[in-house]
Amino acid sequence: MYDRLQSLEDRYEDLSQLLCDPAVASDPKKLREYSKEQSNLEDTVQCYREYKEVVDQLQDAKSLLEEKLDDEMRDMVKMEISELSERKEELEGRLKILLLPKDPNDDKNVIVEIRGAAGGDEAALFAADLYKMYTRFADSQGWKTEMIEASLNDVGGYKEVIFSINGNGAYSKLKYESGAHRVQRIPTTESGGRIHTSTATVAVLPEVEDVEVEIHDKDIRVDLFCSSGAGGQSVNTTQSAVRLTHIPTGTVVTCQDEKSQHKNKDKAMKVLRARIFDKMMQEAQSEYAGIRKSAVGTGDRSERIRTYNFPQSRVTDHRIGLTLHKLDTVLNGDLGEIIDTLIVHEQAEQLKKVES
Repeated sequence: MYDRLQSLEDRYEDLSQLLCDPAVASDPKKLREYSKEQSNLEDTVQCYREYKEVVDQLQDAKSLLEEKLDDEMRDMVKMEISELSERKEELEGRLKILLLPKDPNDDKNVIVEIRGAAGGDEAALFAADLYKMYTRFADSQGWKTEMIEASLNDVGGYKEVIFSINGNGAYSKLKYESGAHRVQRIPTTESGGRIHTSTATVAVLPEVEDVEVEIHDKDIRVDLFCSSGAGGQSVNTTQSAVRLTHIPTGTVVTCQDEKSQHKNKDKAMKVLRARIFDKMMQEAQSEYAGIRKSAVGTGDRSERIRTYNFPQSRVTDHRIGLTLHKLDTVLNGDLGEIIDTLIVHEQAEQLKKVES
């Protein structure tokens, strides 16, 4: 492990030199590539440097004990050794986590698809609640959200809503949200005060570039039609709405959020690429399903991952057995505790596999 850490520190230093090279500074592609690589190494290198410093201090303190010291000084040195040993152990654990294989999609922007499932109007209203929760969480992270497509029902809920979230590390945190979300509450239309259970599904897809998923023009059918719903004078008058069909996979994407046909097509292509890439990842994961199960679930869209219970103001994540009695703050976008616990759980599971 320490040989690997030393090689990473050496590479970090090499990158610092490269970034000072005028030839690199004048090449935007190389500058971006080297800057990103160094940024990815920074946490690991800083932790390793602190670890080496603590090891040196610990060795010096242990050497002091071999000298003639008065009782007070000896006690102080022993206390310092105890503190340094504890810190050394903490840093070793942190370094093991930092060296775990990183998901190559972690730094990517995401496309989120939310659909009302079981429960009719109540499911659509819950889908709207989830949309607000994720956009508020994105705001708290300093990320940017953009609507791609939305299908409203008569009561103001979403049959389906698709939107993008752009920000550093968006996928690394939101990838755990894919699955079926369940709500238990009394609908406003329920006169008898009975609790209903409804569900909505969430799919979080990493946004991918053209080079990652090759889509040929001949494999896409493009249909144009008039947009419907909100949109001003262009509604039902201009063919700005776009439907893309990827013939080999049967994947269909529709976008009519923008008044511009060109913008709608660009947005639809983003979703199409993400869905095809996700399909490729799902197929690849299924090949290993019998050998290796994800630490926080299978990733199956139908898997129930979380319950939001309104009468008890309770949120339960079933994958890790975490229950929080602060439903309002979670729905207001405070997902930090849930996501952090999921990340720690997955890291712990990965460490078990590495050490076994």
